[in-house]
Amino acid sequence: MAIIAIAREFAALGEEVARELVSLSGFRLVDREWLEKRLADFGVSEDKRRKYDERKPGLWASLSQERDDYLHYLKSVIFEEAAKGNCVIVGRGATALLRGLPHALTVRVVAPMAARIARVRGQLGCDERHALQFIEQSDRDRSGFQKYFFSQNWKDPAEYSLCISIGDTPSPAEAAAVIDNYRRTIISPESEKAGATRAGELVLGQQIVTEIVYGKRLPIHFLEADVRSGRVKLHGVSNTQSAIEAAVAAAKTVPGVGEVESAIQVVQEFTVMP
Repeated sequence: MAIIAIAREFAALGEEVARELVSLSGFRLVDREWLEKRLADFGVSEDKRRKYDERKPGLWASLSQERDDYLHYLKSVIFEEAAKGNCVIVGRGATALLRGLPHALTVRVVAPMAARIARVRGQLGCDERHALQFIEQSDRDRSGFQKYFFSQNWKDPAEYSLCISIGDTPSPAEAAAVIDNYRRTIISPESEKAGATRAGELVLGQQIVTEIVYGKRLPIHFLEADVRSGRVKLHGVSNTQSAIEAAVAAAKTVPGVGEVESAIQVVQEFTVMP
């Protein structure tokens, strides 16, 4: 039931490493294509996905309800995939969202700049200057995405369980072997059990938020539901006490929920752009 979440620099062969890991471990691959399909199932439009996917949103996009919708459903999809276990998740903030889960291994795949430039030139048929521009823009996008949505320093190796650099060596297959061996070494049956329990709590928390915000359409902003051993603590901001009471009542209707406590703050005249 282990999880491997991969963050990768563009042209560092992170996707290739993920595919080799899937072949080696027998895990499921949760890549961009799969996540896009799952987000579409939740009703997240292609336009929204393109606007926020692995990039920091612009000023107006960052102030809109669309941003909150995208983040909510992205978290829902990744937590659901994590709860199923035995998967390799590529990008989309999974290393930040799953950080701290006992059965999750978070990996950053990088490469020397010279190797990245050579790969981009080979893929796109461009000169060195344009290859470097493309790489730098990708790095800014992915770094901004992680920092904006998850407050994670995408480039900091301390944020990950393991970092690996792929220049001429190791090959993606060799890198995958190192990662899988490390996974089998540090993730025990006990940590898998504890991680699966915590992943289930994260899924339940998202289900609670979905019911309150999208089911009952209650005006609770920045809502989070922290679930621990069946007990729920709601965090967020609302204009009225009545909305908070309705949110607590709605949370109690979600299967699997026990005691519900509110830490939602009342802030008068709070608004979010549509």
